[in-house]
Amino acid sequence: MRAITIPEPGGPDVLTWSEVPEPQAGPGEVVVDVRATAVNRADLLQRQGHYPPPPGAPAYPGLECSGVVSAIGPDVADVRVGDQVCALLAGGGYAERVAVPVGQLLPVPAGVDLVDAAALPEVACTVWSNVVRVAGLTTGETLLVHGGGSGIGTFAIQLGAALGARVVATARVTKHDRLRELGADLLVDYRDQDFVEEVRRVTGGRGADVVLDIMGASYLGRNVAALATDGRLVVIGMQGGRRGELDLGALLAKRGTVAATALRSRPLDQKAAIVRGVRDQVWPLVEAGRVRPVVDRRLPITEAADAHRLVESNEHVGKVLLTVG
Repeated sequence: MRAITIPEPGGPDVLTWSEVPEPQAGPGEVVVDVRATAVNRADLLQRQGHYPPPPGAPAYPGLECSGVVSAIGPDVADVRVGDQVCALLAGGGYAERVAVPVGQLLPVPAGVDLVDAAALPEVACTVWSNVVRVAGLTTGETLLVHGGGSGIGTFAIQLGAALGARVVATARVTKHDRLRELGADLLVDYRDQDFVEEVRRVTGGRGADVVLDIMGASYLGRNVAALATDGRLVVIGMQGGRRGELDLGALLAKRGTVAATALRSRPLDQKAAIVRGVRDQVWPLVEAGRVRPVVDRRLPITEAADAHRLVESNEHVGKVLLTVG
């Protein structure tokens, strides 16, 4: 079997298509013949040596995949060889095959292409678990999404709109038309506009009920300033740094909440619970066409280096997929 390996930390060119050991389906696992995987920001960090996989996960990158079940381990029910699935992974998606805990499998939603389904598991689980499960976004509230053109951002815009929220997103102006088509009510060019002022303007001074943030430290103060009373800030990334100053007085005055979550390192039972929630609450929206995978382009997995360069450039909208076979 072949997979993309990282012989040493570095730039995109260190990614190598190599022979690796065949995965085996252990208890509660299946093996999936991968048809596609997606490039996530975590893959770039892992390549650079900053985000090692959790214990027991494959050493090569890939946090999601789509494909066909080819082997079933002990203690697995309701899954058959030949099933078309997509899956949330702790790693190993950049490969011809991967072993997956059965609790992290999802059926390919009706109406979604098998390859495009690889764009869904990581963003669906991340966005739903944070925006709905942690922050409790409800109809009529305002959701502020940072990085609106990313895979996370494009999914969060659609999910927020499907839930009946007003959606504000920050993104480069060149992406605004596309994000408006996905359901964003207000687009803010983060390079030329103050998102705090724009959120206050569109909400009549009230602010955002929920903020989904990928930036971390550099946006912390302004995110709190943008919150409505009883607002919830959920931090899921640190692209703007890991250490920031929090004005507790401002947070107390708004009765605000700040939460920070990670998905990859969660125990299997927590991941399985999130996957069940996504299947129950998000998959019907996907099958109804109200939320859909947003794919910027597909590249062969042997061109993984080019895919990493594209994601690092931030020129894409949605997910960049790597096809296998």
